[in-house]
Order: sequence, then C-alpha cells, then structure tokens
Amino acid sequence: MSAPSQSSICSATRGDPVAIEEVLRAYLPRLQRFVHLRLGPQLRAREDTLDIVQSTVRELLQQPDFEWRGEIEFRAWLFQAALHKILEKQRFHGAEKRAQGREVQPGSVAFGDALADLASPSRIAGAREELQRLEAAIDKLTEPQREVLTLARIVGLPHAVIAERLGKSEVAVRQLLVRAMAAVGAALGDE
Repeated sequence: MSAPSQSSICSATRGDPVAIEEVLRAYLPRLQRFVHLRLGPQLRAREDTLDIVQSTVRELLQQPDFEWRGEIEFRAWLFQAALHKILEKQRFHGAEKRAQGREVQPGSVAFGDALADLASPSRIAGAREELQRLEAAIDKLTEPQREVLTLARIVGLPHAVIAERLGKSEVAVRQLLVRAMAAVGAALGDE
C-alpha cells in the first residue's frame, strides 16, 4: 500500500476532491477487507460492507478537529473509526425490537466481485470459495484473536502499536497473533 502524503490527508479533511481520491485509493481496499472480516457472519448477512466503509470515510472527512500525527497513527485512527461503526451496527441490530426475519437483507459486497475484470469465471468462482473458507476460519476465532489478526495483517499496524491500543504487552500481542494464525491454518487445513 502506498501511503498518501501528510498534505494529501490534511487537504482531504478540508474537502479537496483530488486529495480525497488519493486517500481513498490508498486505504479503501484494506479498510473494506477489515470491515468485512470484523463484521462477523451474522452482521455480514445484514449489512453491506461497502456501505459501512463509505459511511466511516464520509464521517471522518467531515471532522473539523483532525490533526496529523503520522501515517501509522492515521491508519490506526481510520480503522478504529471503522470498528466503532461496526459496533454501532451491532448495537443497532442487537436491539430486541429488531427481528432479522422481518428485515430486508442487503447483498454483501464480496471480495470476489473485485476479481471480475481479472480472471475467468472458473477462477473467480475458485477465488470466492477460497475467500469464503478464509472468512469462515476467521469467524471461528475468538474476538481477541480476530482483533489482533485484523490489526496486524489487514491494517498493518506494528505489534507495539497494537499492544498499546489493546493495553497488552507486545509479547502477548505476538502470542495472540501466532495462536490466531495457527487456528486459521488448522481450519483451512481441515477442509
């Protein structure tokens, strides 16, 4: 991922359309993967990944109090905002008055859809199957494992930053990541 410059990010927060496009081009693919995996299977069936990503980005770009503190901090801030949006959706759908059977189910944006321009239909189908297997394996992780895995491998945050954000030691974060990756590997190897 090629990170946008500090001036591009600051210009984007002031509404510069060229800067907004540059920032989105740099972060949107990872943000989409992060949101998709963090939604979990139940929420993924009820919410569209791209809608949550767009809502997150729109709200962040409208914040007047943005202050640049570096690329890693910006990335952590962006993905934390997406996580807050997911938690909002979980609370919304978790309310007792909401019955899943009464709601219209949106179509989820599948990662395989992005492959349509690059491969044959059989390769796209195979890639979708692999992604579904990976999603199912990640869905089986504990919440702390899923959190560390997505922050380290999707967001790309250093272990020290993850440890600070989660209030854990760097060693604990590394151990949790190793257990998460082993569990995903085992789940994929079993199938």
